[in-house]
Amino acid sequence: MEQILDVAELLFSKHGLHGVTLGDVAKHVGVHTTLVHYYFQDKLSLFEAVFARRAGVTSGRRMAALEQYEAEAGDSPTVEGALHAFLDTDLDLYFEGGENWMNYAAFCARVSNTPEGAALMDEHFDPVVLKLVGILKRALPDYSEEDIFWGYHFVTGALMNTLARTGRIDRLSGGVCHSDDFPAVKQRISRFMTAGFLSLKR
Repeated sequence: MEQILDVAELLFSKHGLHGVTLGDVAKHVGVHTTLVHYYFQDKLSLFEAVFARRAGVTSGRRMAALEQYEAEAGDSPTVEGALHAFLDTDLDLYFEGGENWMNYAAFCARVSNTPEGAALMDEHFDPVVLKLVGILKRALPDYSEEDIFWGYHFVTGALMNTLARTGRIDRLSGGVCHSDDFPAVKQRISRFMTAGFLSLKR
């Protein structure tokens, strides 16, 4: 079953839900389609299983990092501190986890902008996102709730674009930047996004 999930994760990351069949998955694993059906009722149940398999790990790690940061920051949380806890934890997990975790990152990036993917994002990631938003509200008490949610929206957009690893930044930069260089992203993204949040004050 793990082989089926690994292969499905890779295929869904490249082609999305509607670009993959159970037959494609079976062919890449090297088994008959009936074996895939034995474990998964249909393609949607396989898709949901792929999403859920790693979602608890990434969500749990980020929640723990945010709770630790919140405890350490006490009454003085900062936007950058909260973003480091939220973003660095995830980028480290994907980069250090190897090929399968990088495939999962690309999978999440691809499906996050689809109705079926957004529903799974809601189910698995809302608690950790709302935890981050709660810390941001404390860090920015004079900012509107609307601005803070828009700020999060822009952060997650940049994160998903990073996780997709399309290679576009490689081509645009003439090889100066590389889309799988998550450590380089980690050095910059929280600082960059903090400046964006702070600029929203009217």
